[in-house]
Amino acid sequence: MLGLLCVPAHAEARDIGRDTLPAGDGWASYGAGTTGGAAADDAHVYTVTDRAGLVRALDNGSDTPKIIRIAGTVDANTDDDGDHLDCADYATGGYSPKKYLAAYDPRTWGSAKPSGPQEEARKASAARQAERVVLPVGSNTTLVGLRGAVLKGASLQVRNADNVIVRNLDLRDAYDCFPVWQPNTGGLGDWKTAYDNLWLTGATHVWVDHVTASDKGHPDEAEPTYFARNYLRHDGLLDITNGSDLVTVSWSRFTGHDKAILIGNGDTVAGDRGKLRVTLHHNAFDSIAQRAPRVRFGQVHLYNNRYEVTDGHRYSVGVSTESGIHAENNAFHTPGHVEAADLVKSWNGTALHQSGTLFNGYPVDLLAIHNAYNGGSERDLTADVGWTPTLHTKIDSAAVADREVARGAGAGRIP
Repeated sequence: MLGLLCVPAHAEARDIGRDTLPAGDGWASYGAGTTGGAAADDAHVYTVTDRAGLVRALDNGSDTPKIIRIAGTVDANTDDDGDHLDCADYATGGYSPKKYLAAYDPRTWGSAKPSGPQEEARKASAARQAERVVLPVGSNTTLVGLRGAVLKGASLQVRNADNVIVRNLDLRDAYDCFPVWQPNTGGLGDWKTAYDNLWLTGATHVWVDHVTASDKGHPDEAEPTYFARNYLRHDGLLDITNGSDLVTVSWSRFTGHDKAILIGNGDTVAGDRGKLRVTLHHNAFDSIAQRAPRVRFGQVHLYNNRYEVTDGHRYSVGVSTESGIHAENNAFHTPGHVEAADLVKSWNGTALHQSGTLFNGYPVDLLAIHNAYNGGSERDLTADVGWTPTLHTKIDSAAVADREVARGAGAGRIP
């Protein structure tokens, strides 16, 4: 009893910055696994509270093992003195939204790509913002949030890097001040934005865990419409492209966004064949319109995820060229006007494995429903995706996972 009385009132908290991906936890555990910056010496363990400190710690994306802890709210749209920068601060060369809209109105400009003084000014202005908000994450890095940590306005980019962990972070509002107008001959065109909250491009062995990703601060639905198209300010929440491989995304929350997760960035990117192996488990998709995920080429294990569908929904699971999605025990909640047939969309896809799906509490076969109700506009999918997952944690029933993910996914919820 005396020994118990000598124990401090609170034990020292576990250092989650030293955590590594458990063996067998998805594709990122393949081979050597994913350890991030766990091997960092004390000189390369940082706690940062502003953009300047984060930039120094990232060391221009170096491969040196490092652990970077984010404390409080870090705003990427700040100058070297820490003062906030807004879109007007980045504008240069005479750029103004009003002049840009007048110059490239398709009623007068036509369907050609924008060119000339206002487009050149937009590009120069966009480059100034990119210098601030694009933050490179190098190999052997763990980027972890302390309690309540927020990184806003940033586009974290893991480019041609290996062995990276991103955990316990609220990533919000990768806001593009300078969208580009992209006309096309088949219609009016669209606005194209530049930044994902987190972009894996040519990255390998990456673990994304207990992350919250959103547009919080500047939701796109609050933006105006120009040229009869939504003036979007955000790209993806998490994109995994350009030959990225061996990725596990777990216990994260993707919320309030149009296009959430893209895996594979083109139908003709032959270099992606045999790569883009991704596991998505125990994630929450709340108010996501589409791409949860959309997959090209990759072998993607999608299990024990929870979907809360709201107005504006287009589809959840996108089956695209040569994709092999193995979906197990996922739960979907939708309003009455969204049917089970609306959950899967195919572009040149051929196969989808699905089992154990719950739709508003009832078991459904998404593959059979897709094939029955696609109206001939999409080819029927087969159930043979050509592979069977072996690297995974315990796969719960959809009902159990639904409850666990609702309370456990997202930043600040690591047990």
